[in-house]
Amino acid sequence: MPKLPSSAASFGGGGRAVRVSVAAAAGFYPAAYLLDRPVLALYALFTPIAFAVLSPLPGSGRRRAGSVLRAVPAAAATIALGTVLAMTTWTAALGMLLVALVLTFGAVCAPRLAGVAPGLQLCYILACFPPYAPATLPERLGGLAWGATALFLGELLLFPSPRRPSYAWRVADALDLAAHAARRTLRAAPVDGETIRRLRTTGRELRFSCQPHGGRPTGAGRTDRALAHAGSASRRLLDQLAALGELPPAPADTASQALLHGLAATCEETAGILRGDRPAGGAELIEEMTARFLDERGGPATASRDRPHELLRRRSTLLTVAVSAVTARTAAGLAAGGCRALPGLPHEQFWYAGLSTARLWLVRVRGNLTPRSVVFQNAVRTALGLALARLVAGSLDLSHGFWVLLSVLTLARTTAVGTWSAVRSAAAGTLFGAVLAGALIIGAGDATAVYAGLLVPMMVLAFSVGPAGGPAWAQGLFTLVVSTAFAQIAPVTWRLEEARLVDVLTGSAIGLVCGLLAWPAGARTEMRRSVAALLRATAPVVRATADAAAGRRAGPRTDVSERPTAGSSWPALHRLRIAEAAYAQFRTEPALRADDDGPDWLAALNYGSRVLTGAYWLPPAQGVPDLPPEARQWMDTAARQVAAAGLRAAELPRGGVRVRLAPMPAVPPSAMTPGAWSLLVDLEVWLHALAADLSTATGSDRPGTADEAG
Repeated sequence: MPKLPSSAASFGGGGRAVRVSVAAAAGFYPAAYLLDRPVLALYALFTPIAFAVLSPLPGSGRRRAGSVLRAVPAAAATIALGTVLAMTTWTAALGMLLVALVLTFGAVCAPRLAGVAPGLQLCYILACFPPYAPATLPERLGGLAWGATALFLGELLLFPSPRRPSYAWRVADALDLAAHAARRTLRAAPVDGETIRRLRTTGRELRFSCQPHGGRPTGAGRTDRALAHAGSASRRLLDQLAALGELPPAPADTASQALLHGLAATCEETAGILRGDRPAGGAELIEEMTARFLDERGGPATASRDRPHELLRRRSTLLTVAVSAVTARTAAGLAAGGCRALPGLPHEQFWYAGLSTARLWLVRVRGNLTPRSVVFQNAVRTALGLALARLVAGSLDLSHGFWVLLSVLTLARTTAVGTWSAVRSAAAGTLFGAVLAGALIIGAGDATAVYAGLLVPMMVLAFSVGPAGGPAWAQGLFTLVVSTAFAQIAPVTWRLEEARLVDVLTGSAIGLVCGLLAWPAGARTEMRRSVAALLRATAPVVRATADAAAGRRAGPRTDVSERPTAGSSWPALHRLRIAEAAYAQFRTEPALRADDDGPDWLAALNYGSRVLTGAYWLPPAQGVPDLPPEARQWMDTAARQVAAAGLRAAELPRGGVRVRLAPMPAVPPSAMTPGAWSLLVDLEVWLHALAADLSTATGSDRPGTADEAG
């Protein structure tokens, strides 16, 4: 059985097991006993298993029913293709390679396809095995329609699952909390430790690793990209509000109060948009307030000598909060179908806003067509394993050879260690299940009534206990299920269990070989490579941002329609996406050691995201303030220190990397305009945050590390 996500706990409770069992029985019994159509019965039985067990669809009953309905045309196509290509072993194996590669790699663009891909692969597997019988295609498609209809009705009517909050609602709840914290700060009320803890905890809960499969906006289209963007900006917003609450209290001023008021109103408005309670308009309110805040902060009324350094640091932190609010508000509007024209906002940050869906899919596919992408690796590994299994099963003429492919499909993991663990457990479970099933067949003989009476209870037991118990329980109980089912379609002997044991072991061996030869370390090795590439790609962006802020050159650009240039942040954005995909898989793989104290990968991803955010927003849009030479020199030196530390961190040194920035120049406030002094503090806050991310990512903040960049 497939390795189910943690969200499958509800499956183990029995509700879904009953739905699947009833749906499978509703098609199997009438086709086998009333119509005497074994092919129809077989497909009616396996269709619910394919789309509710092998592909445990997430969400409420209505949503799962819709997923089943949308999968039927694709399932019919794979069955028809498998029926035609079953003519020879080689054509069936090549078809398996193509189907598995397209379905597995295509899931990177469509999360809904990722949910049903294993079920669609099973449909092809069933159809591509002998006998080559194109004349049975109508019965096969009839069994698919029957089983899908029964499952559709079961999802709607039997033990319907409650509707869980969507990712958009979770982001909306987080923004409500942000509005509450902003209003407390506006009232000059101290942000207590409990509120700061809630801000940070709620931000962490917005990570995709904390969301159920199928509920993550990971698609290539504009809506999913914008919703993911809104979630990322909301996480930064919560963390920045927590950091603002931890700063020493400072006298309130009109500009800060106005911006805090706008922040609270914008967060509430954005939450309403994500819930569908408000129309998706522009982010003019918070944009205008941020612009006024910048004007007042840098205008003649705010002489720099009246603004001590700590107050400017606080206001710079408040500005980062406002920037995150603008980003979240704009992304939420795009997710809700708002205007795609974004005047006044960085095109680089919302590059996807004006592109068509087809172009966005092309960008996603092209970005993952690299051996360094875990999506590409998984697609190639799965396709080669299934194609090889089909070739071996056909060449050796194994009885019920589709069990070989089913074993590869359900037992293969993203690491060789994980595959070996699953194979070991599955072999023991299959052996035990085969012994029990053999004893049942010997004892019951040809008494089909016994098998008919045991099938439904056996399915309920297998589909409820199996996913919770692991590969051993899943394979052992499923052996009993297929034995009681096949015993009703044709006469069987105890040799059926021998054939299943041989097929499962053969499939396990093929899956293990593929796991050993094709990227055996899974995302662990790719995590190191992708993070190292990210740190190298962001180093020139840090320097270019400081140069742009000082007025020496234009800021970094991101344009997916152009080739990357030296001043472009597109390579860094691409590397960040690859690293995020590797991290998502890394979180699903078991740790090699319980006391693993390696790099903090999430801090490295935060570093890359913070670099790009600063590149989008730090360079002044209305020209560069008049900076003294010593201030420009400090900006250049500090940026080069951070960039150099990032390059050293890419090597992941054992002692970590600790960055010690040069102190800001002791320039008298009267020697600079207020805007210049504010820009200098903004850059200081950004660079210090980057330095802290690098220290955390490489573990230099742990005892015993002292690699410093001075």
